[in-house]
Amino acid sequence: MDLKGKVALVTGGNGGLGQRICHALAREGVNLALMYARSKDQAEDVAGAIAKEHGVKTAAYGCDITDETAVSKLVADVSRDFGTLDILVNDAAYNKSIGFQDLDGLTQPEWDKIIAVNLTGPMRLTKAVAPVMKRQGSGRIVNIASVAGLTPTGSSIAYAVSKAGLIHLTRCMAVALAPETLVNCVAPGLLEGTRATANLKAEQIERSASSSLLKKAADKDDCADMVVTMCRTETMTGQTIVIDAGRVFH
Repeated sequence: MDLKGKVALVTGGNGGLGQRICHALAREGVNLALMYARSKDQAEDVAGAIAKEHGVKTAAYGCDITDETAVSKLVADVSRDFGTLDILVNDAAYNKSIGFQDLDGLTQPEWDKIIAVNLTGPMRLTKAVAPVMKRQGSGRIVNIASVAGLTPTGSSIAYAVSKAGLIHLTRCMAVALAPETLVNCVAPGLLEGTRATANLKAEQIERSASSSLLKKAADKDDCADMVVTMCRTETMTGQTIVIDAGRVFH
């Protein structure tokens, strides 16, 4: 798909990885709707900086992706303001460090919140954009999961399960939305400079980096470039690509 002039909705677009994804898409001429859950001023600053640097149209939208009504309004607002919606990147996520053995710490409220943001939210967003993309005859959806969805690791059991679910949601939605809309997934390993990593304990970060073949964290720009590739592709759907400096093989 030729990306110039297309419109992308990037959830978590003001985050560490989200900003890199937005810049990578903007370099291809994609107009951007950045969705944030908090930090309105910061999100608007990010949107403004991207518009100035790349000469594309940008706007920032606040939304609670655990609220079905709010998600529907978000998609309607973006479609109205930009005139179209061609790409959805589900990058927004929530995590909290709860050791796998700490089952008492894995409370029902924490489980519910992690699943609601990391799995149910992307499902709702995908359902909301699906009819728009179908009417247009084409669309691209890219989910940002984690290697924790492929192996029992990460900040908590709930986080790992939510990302495993997102990977399989990718496959299921690829079936549901074909042939008009292609759905793929990037599964990063440890990424420095993100909110998710900030919620990890120091020993978790060190263990993850040292256990990779390349002995370092994954690169955010590599992940962002893969998102661009998945938006451009004409024949890849239902796939998950791991970018983790050589730690998990699947």
